[in-house]
Amino acid sequence: MDFRQLRYFVAVAEALSFSEAARRLHISQPPLSVQIKALEDELGSLLLERSRHHVALTPAGELFLEKARAALANLDEAREVVKQVASGEAGEIRVGFTASVPMQDMFPRAVHAFREAHRHARLELVHLSTGQQLQQLEHGEIDIAFLRPSPQFRPPASITVREVLVDRLVAVLPVAHPLAAQDADIDIGALSAERFLLFPRGLGCGLFDHVTTLCNRAGFAANVAQEAREATTIIGLVASGAGVSVLPEIYSRTGIPGVAYRPIAGPDAASHILMAHRTGVLSPIMGRFVGYFGN
Repeated sequence: MDFRQLRYFVAVAEALSFSEAARRLHISQPPLSVQIKALEDELGSLLLERSRHHVALTPAGELFLEKARAALANLDEAREVVKQVASGEAGEIRVGFTASVPMQDMFPRAVHAFREAHRHARLELVHLSTGQQLQQLEHGEIDIAFLRPSPQFRPPASITVREVLVDRLVAVLPVAHPLAAQDADIDIGALSAERFLLFPRGLGCGLFDHVTTLCNRAGFAANVAQEAREATTIIGLVASGAGVSVLPEIYSRTGIPGVAYRPIAGPDAASHILMAHRTGVLSPIMGRFVGYFGN
């Protein structure tokens, strides 16, 4: 049994005429009759009662007509889905992102626009650290990653990256700190005697390496007094006087009272957000998603 036979049967059942069905199918009547007979032989049941001037469905034929129509509808739907996937209108895409990425204006705007334009696509967003994203990207567990790596990061050949945003680093200080009222950018060396509150290195977060690298270049080793997994926790601890921190400027939007944000001086005090995918692996739907983040 094949779908051609099902189409032939449905055409005859709806027209109740072999000649009319043949005309609609643009074939001659003899091969149509042969295919219907072959279908009945395979099923072991008569589907159509035939006479010289009359065609009618048997009880088995009436039941089979319902199933044949459903099968053909499913086939047409499957064909349409394949076309949509091939064109990038549909499909599944898994996107990883670090905590600060959704706070950037471009990310929610682009994701919303993609969802609106691709109603048949399934977009899964996964909150992961940069290190976790790189691992899952390599293993094919996510398709696209939004990373905030350390300055030393060099992508392997298996991963293609593109910069989508640059976020300046700022010193996060208690409002009573002497540097909090300074208008000029702060040299990170001015923080050499401070207790630092940072993201854990073990999370695979590039910020820890970035901040400690800046400190090393300024001639001192950061005194990391405490690590915390959430930026809001770090900022709250700074407000309590537990120390200072260095974070991407986007976190100044949190609105936590009792802290001041002052830009860190120097071109190296810029945190880069990269969009990454496996090299050579960019499905049509992934290509459309990537397009919402510029060239």
